[in-house]
Amino acid sequence: MAAIHKLTDRQAQTAKKTISDGGNLWLVVGKTGARKWVFRYSIGGKSRAKGLGAYPETTLADARDQAAKAREQLKAGVDPLDAPVDQDDAAPAVPTFTQAAARFIRGRKRSWSNPKHRRQWVATMRTYARPVIGNKPVDTITTADVIAILDPIWHSRTETAKRVQGRVENILDFAAAHGWRDPLNPARWRGHLDKLLPAASRVKKQKTGGVTRHHPSLDYRDLPAFYRELVATEGTSALALRWLILTATRTSETLKATWSELDLDAGVWTIPGTRMKTRIEHRVPLTDEMRAILDQLPRVDGEDWLFPSTHKGKALSNMALLMQMRRMGYGVNGTRGDAVPHGMRASFRSWSGEVSTAPREICEAALAHALESKVEQAYQRGDLLAKRRRLMEQWSDWCTRPAAEVVDLASRRVVASA
Repeated sequence: MAAIHKLTDRQAQTAKKTISDGGNLWLVVGKTGARKWVFRYSIGGKSRAKGLGAYPETTLADARDQAAKAREQLKAGVDPLDAPVDQDDAAPAVPTFTQAAARFIRGRKRSWSNPKHRRQWVATMRTYARPVIGNKPVDTITTADVIAILDPIWHSRTETAKRVQGRVENILDFAAAHGWRDPLNPARWRGHLDKLLPAASRVKKQKTGGVTRHHPSLDYRDLPAFYRELVATEGTSALALRWLILTATRTSETLKATWSELDLDAGVWTIPGTRMKTRIEHRVPLTDEMRAILDQLPRVDGEDWLFPSTHKGKALSNMALLMQMRRMGYGVNGTRGDAVPHGMRASFRSWSGEVSTAPREICEAALAHALESKVEQAYQRGDLLAKRRRLMEQWSDWCTRPAAEVVDLASRRVVASA
């Protein structure tokens, strides 16, 4: 028999195309990057294939065990696709944490607006939870187990640790709802872990050069010069980055924009709630500069994307804007600074607070931020579109101002333009 067990976990994680582990076991990689295990064989002169589960929910070791049983069935003259399921092969009455996590993630992935969420869930559970509790039945997981996961990273990687805690808590609640464990959740924060670990808000923040880490941004006073450089740059990526800056939207909201979301007569771009972080529809007023960008965009037959990729049927990739800024000398180890596309929202927020005279709630609404106060939420029913239109027109004027003086409208002091 040909060699078997040829793959490593690392090769399975990074595979870009379908690869074989030997012994009829294949890891099939789809066009979207999704991976699944398949047992390929022939019987009676016909090629057949039996799915063994998605990766990484079904681990390399699990797939090998299933493939070994399928090979034994073939030796016995039994078609693995027709073989009855043995009691030993059935899912255990109480799943392990990894099995429960896989079921939880599969059930939630369609509700997540960004595929990145699923990848982050899988990555954090694989990195932090699985080594400690991955193989433990969910009904045996204790508070000590949860602390063993969190304690090593609570002070050094506090934000990540808080996410891990919340995700483990959700998975164990999911397990309790299925009757697999006691409803008392050992990963619950309020009234439980908050007595054992310091609040994340009180843990010393990770700092770089004395500044709390955020998405690196441009000083708003440097935006006019940066924007002029973008205007002189050809290509869809440059146009998309200009749109992101002027609309103060997130990268995914810009890149997935479609022509059908635009109402040019009303001068509004409506982003559906399914594409928003808050899951609430967001309207962006169109300015003259935004319309100028629309006039430059290519219209491709059969395509609804504002910023289409060179690959038919697809929008620009998530890396397009980051690479555009890197070509201009920005980003990690950039010669001109470490600013990234998402940081443009911070540039807008700094400008709106320092230069514009718009009230805080208008500025926050322009960024589609949810109101923190429950009272404000109760009374603020509209989206303040008319007032936000004036704010976004002022922002467009700021970004497109010529290389001259920049007047800080809030303090009336004159600062040199970039």
